[in-house]
Amino acid sequence: MQQDNFRIEKDSMGALQVPADALYAAQTQRAVDNFPVSGLTLPPAFIQAVALVKKTAARVNRDLGVLDADMAEAIAAAADEVLAGQHAGQFPLDVFQTGSATSTNMNVNEVLATLASRRLGRPVSANDHVNMGQSSNDTIPSAIHVSAALEAHRQLLPALEYLAETLEHKAESLKGVVKTGRTHLMDAMPITLGQELNAWALQIRNGGERVQDALMRVYRLAQGGTAVGSGINAHPEFAVRFAQTLAENTGLPFVPNTSFFESLSCQDAAVELSGQLKVVAVGLMKIANDLRWMNSGPLAGLGEIELPALQPGSSIMPGKVNPVIPEAAAMVAAQVIGNDATITVAGQSGSFQLNVMLPLVAYNLLQSIQLLANVSRLLADKAIAGFTVREDNLQAALARNPILITALNPIIGYAKAAEIAKAAYKAGRPIVDVAAEMTDLPRAELERLLDPAKLTEGGIQE
Repeated sequence: MQQDNFRIEKDSMGALQVPADALYAAQTQRAVDNFPVSGLTLPPAFIQAVALVKKTAARVNRDLGVLDADMAEAIAAAADEVLAGQHAGQFPLDVFQTGSATSTNMNVNEVLATLASRRLGRPVSANDHVNMGQSSNDTIPSAIHVSAALEAHRQLLPALEYLAETLEHKAESLKGVVKTGRTHLMDAMPITLGQELNAWALQIRNGGERVQDALMRVYRLAQGGTAVGSGINAHPEFAVRFAQTLAENTGLPFVPNTSFFESLSCQDAAVELSGQLKVVAVGLMKIANDLRWMNSGPLAGLGEIELPALQPGSSIMPGKVNPVIPEAAAMVAAQVIGNDATITVAGQSGSFQLNVMLPLVAYNLLQSIQLLANVSRLLADKAIAGFTVREDNLQAALARNPILITALNPIIGYAKAAEIAKAAYKAGRPIVDVAAEMTDLPRAELERLLDPAKLTEGGIQE
């Protein structure tokens, strides 16, 4: 029955109007009506992960002899369309919905059932066939893990590797450039730009390793636990075969969790992964802020480097150019840190046998992965690779740095060195000149001992 732009669909609660061209049915429409909260929808990567779960489940159920082969293939083909990015407008549900994301599970079930029915030429049930051997309570936690693992491998880990390699390449080109080190934002002993950038690179590499470590728990899936973790209505071999099939098709080492009760009742693996994403964000924030300080000026700041000029920096001050990429990176870091706080709260919402903030976990976790991946590549390409060094400023600061006197501590003692440093700073003179006047050391010896490049190598000067 159809009137105007709507048709009538029925579910266990009765009949209601659904848009005539919608692939979904009554349960999706109820959620559309019930949750007009934010306009935010779950990311395509998550919807595609749910579709992948449905495709895998259909073929496993076929192999187990509980689902007709032609129906299983129709469901799988429908899922492939969703995995290819088709029908994106058929998944309209708000993130802020039922905490189990049952609405999203049924949204995908209904869309796949419609597509499969058209392909097969006979009815395919969203509940009995597409959802066979499954529950929202194991499908959604599994989809969180699957989508996070896939996106980490597709996007984030390659982006972090690219940023680390870019930093290392830049560090190699700048290994002979000496600058004033800073602690407490105050002048300290000299370092090379190569040393500074290699430290950043290791931060990024360590972040990638932390993500990899957290993924070891993400590969453990809830699928097979069904409603409460007991596996009711699932074939006894379903969980193992599901994980094996998914692993073969994705190349990732998915396995059934050793306790489905744990999988359903908590989101600890997602919380852990989010925590490691936060560490990556903290690293990016540190690098971004260092770049902003080093680029500051060009006249009244540190002026150590010049970042690529990408766009006008002011609507009123002509010629002003700002460090826009590091600023974007810092904002991404802030967002990811906030997402982690949200996921932490959501992770605490496992009441008895089910966590009831699953859509929120999915949304924030995938957003963090995507933001970090995107901004890591931006930082590499539009900030790190192209910045130039203002060696004149670096050398002028080095020559006036009284902290170089630290190298003479073993020879003249801390107290005498402090006296020389204060005198040099007060007079604004090079430390070597003041040291030549206030010690008996020959000028040539002082120049050797206070050579900034040599001091970057550490050790006791002899």
